[in-house]
Amino acid sequence: MSQLSDTPIPWWQVMAIGRNPRTTLVRLAITLVLVFVGFRMSIQPIRVQGISMQPTYRDGQRRFLNKLAYRFATPQRGDVIGIQEAGKQVLLLKRVIGLPGERLRIVQGTVLINGEPLEEPYLQPPTNGVPNPARWNVAEVQLQDGDHYVIGDNRSMRQDDHYFGMANQNRIVGRLMNP
Repeated sequence: MSQLSDTPIPWWQVMAIGRNPRTTLVRLAITLVLVFVGFRMSIQPIRVQGISMQPTYRDGQRRFLNKLAYRFATPQRGDVIGIQEAGKQVLLLKRVIGLPGERLRIVQGTVLINGEPLEEPYLQPPTNGVPNPARWNVAEVQLQDGDHYVIGDNRSMRQDDHYFGMANQNRIVGRLMNP
């Protein structure tokens, strides 16, 4: 027997590294690769750009999308989602307000789903009883299978300055994770 094998390993080394450092390093490397790949497949960082989602989300905030959220489910009304636009690097952050099979229109800023007003508690409340200044009007659209109607929360913006409308399910990257 060699002298090294008879030397007891200090308890702190056993706790920190284990009895076989080489095996521990291999396990650590495998774990890091699995975690990295798992996060890349399931979580997507996103940076809020612009004011279209104010006051809910501010320009410059960093958030994360759950890319697995719609693997076995479909987006629901009120979900904040990331939509792939103009290539893989550009994601838009919008709220789902219309679902497949619904008729949707906007009359003087009020969203109507199948003729009924949509309750939107996430919108900025009127100031001193005065409604938001932008009174949008959008002609009625019929959403088809896989189509969702998306829009930002900041409805005080001019309609021309806002990206909104139908987004097909295949463009939806994931649902925003709440902090």
